[in-house]
Parts: sequence; structure tokens; C-alpha cells
Amino acid sequence: MCIFCKIVNREIPSNIVLEDDNFMAFHDLYPIAPIHILIIPKEHVDCFQDVTSEIMGKMTPFIQEVARVLNLDKSGYRLITNNGEDGGQEIKHLHFHLVGGAKLKFPSLHEDNKKSI
Repeated sequence: MCIFCKIVNREIPSNIVLEDDNFMAFHDLYPIAPIHILIIPKEHVDCFQDVTSEIMGKMTPFIQEVARVLNLDKSGYRLITNNGEDGGQEIKHLHFHLVGGAKLKFPSLHEDNKKSI
């Protein structure tokens, strides 16, 4: 069982922001911004490539509600999902990072990109 499934099953504590029957949003242990929330489906889905349109259709309004609860819906936020090894996915359970609470910069993904600009 993955770490996020253990959080859903309350085997591991988390700082929950919002939860319903299908999804959970909680604070990331290693934030990269003043607000950094992880949003997951309670049903285990390995990655974005495996998610159904039905789950995403329900997840979208949940994510929007998380942004409203955190007062980020007007000021803005970044929504990130990493997919697969090359995409930087570390935990094999679909999750979105909702980050905000500050003016966010877009990092260079590769050092060589800086040289070509």
C-alpha cells in the first residue's frame, strides 16, 4: 500500500485542508511555496496517464474548492502533476500539487535552456 493510501486510511496522520467521499487535500510535508497542498483521489490511481475522465471530472471542482478555501482562487496558484519517472513522479499515486501564497516564478527545467535563450 502506498503512502497516500495509508493517509486516506488514517494509518498516517496528515494536516487535511478539505476532504469528501472521493478526494483528499492536505499540506505537503516539504513545501516549495507559502501554501503547498497535495490533492489526491482516495481511490488508488498510479498516475495521470491512468486516470479516467470520470475521476478527473469530479476532481476538477474539488481542486477549485480547495483553491477557494485557501483564498487562492482570485490571486492565483499553480497546479502541478508529475507523471512517470522522467516527469519527476516520486509517489505512484496520482496527486496534484497546488502551490500559491506568493508571486511564483517558473523555474528552468534544464540548465542548458538558460544558455540557449
